[in-house]
Amino acid sequence: MIVNALKALHSAVRGRVWLPGDSGFDASRRPWNLAVEQPVAAVVEAADADDVAALVRHARAAGLAVATQPNGHGATGRTDGAVLLRTRPLDFVEIDPAARRARVGAGVSSGRLQAAAAAYGLTGLPGSSPVVSVTGVALGGGLSWFGRRHGWVADSVTAFDVVDAEGRQRRVTGDTDPDLFWALRGGGGDFAIVTALELSLHPAPRLYGGRVLWPAEHAPDVADAYRRITAAAPDELTVWLDLLHFPGSAPLVAVDAAHLGQAAEARDLLAPLDRLPPPLSDTRRIMPVSELGSITAEPTDPGAGSSRGELLTALDDTTAKTLLADPIAPLMSVQIRHLGGAFAGPSDSPHGPLAEPYALYLFGVPADPATAGEITAKQRALADALPISGRKPFTFLSPGESVADAFTPAVVDRLRDLKRRHDPHDVFRGNFPVLA
Repeated sequence: MIVNALKALHSAVRGRVWLPGDSGFDASRRPWNLAVEQPVAAVVEAADADDVAALVRHARAAGLAVATQPNGHGATGRTDGAVLLRTRPLDFVEIDPAARRARVGAGVSSGRLQAAAAAYGLTGLPGSSPVVSVTGVALGGGLSWFGRRHGWVADSVTAFDVVDAEGRQRRVTGDTDPDLFWALRGGGGDFAIVTALELSLHPAPRLYGGRVLWPAEHAPDVADAYRRITAAAPDELTVWLDLLHFPGSAPLVAVDAAHLGQAAEARDLLAPLDRLPPPLSDTRRIMPVSELGSITAEPTDPGAGSSRGELLTALDDTTAKTLLADPIAPLMSVQIRHLGGAFAGPSDSPHGPLAEPYALYLFGVPADPATAGEITAKQRALADALPISGRKPFTFLSPGESVADAFTPAVVDRLRDLKRRHDPHDVFRGNFPVLA
């Protein structure tokens, strides 16, 4: 029965279909994080929203689950027996500059939206990478360079175009279905398949940003300057601290900054950095919002990685000393992101306000099983030694974690109730299923 249903995918949808044994099947199911094994029953690349609806109707009738990923970010490997849906062809971008609004397909990357919005002096709420999908980030809440000024990425979403568990296409807003709208603004992809979303854009007539890089021997002074900058930073300024150790290179320390405003004001706010020893490099400059991805220059191709995210309740003297006490190896990076501002304000989303002032992100590349174990042990040791709150942003969850690590018990209960109401046959399987 299941085998026949999978073969029938070729006639059920107009988009491309890969089945086990087909040429290209392994490449089509591969996640962005190559350290994650992603077993699937089939892969479908939908041609459009109608195709998504046809797939859902077929899957529901056959008892199949559908797991949706535009390009594989956030994969956890919880896809065994599911049909993996790729939404990359849903790649349209529509900008209404007068209304400061965008409508984007589920396959649109953050960088593509930024390029389109920049032409009108506007911006979305991009994170560090330009290649992640806007929809995927919004479904996870979304931490952005401009979140201190404008809140979660999901806070800017005004409508979702979805396919529900019965294969019907619907438009979901705070008025048409407030409960589902709430869940989709940060609760993950377990409730419906988003084919497009509408979101507010924000003015960005001026942007100043870049990275300043020093040898790791200056890390204590750099961290001290970072703490002084963030203690007084206006909401328009976002600053991240990075401890870096790339394979074959000496350890480094960096400060990344993005400021929505005049360059002169940004330079004044970042003046403590200029009183430090001369850096190895300094890329700070006036830049268009479409080039934000150049600040951290994250990889734009898939690769293996092991990450852990946490929220810090403080970055005081003790925390800073603990953070810098030992080399970060075998980790490649330890990043501190300044939060606060609008993140701490009201938010009608599963996450709600972020009271914690900083986020911690620990990343390593598991070259082999032994290294993978060492990376995990280092991440655990650092997290245990630092003042973490015990919750974390949804988009920081790693494959072994669950929604209970991101949300309060009351929120988890509400999400589970909504899952049972909107998808009683469990057709949809998000990266972090709420009923798992």
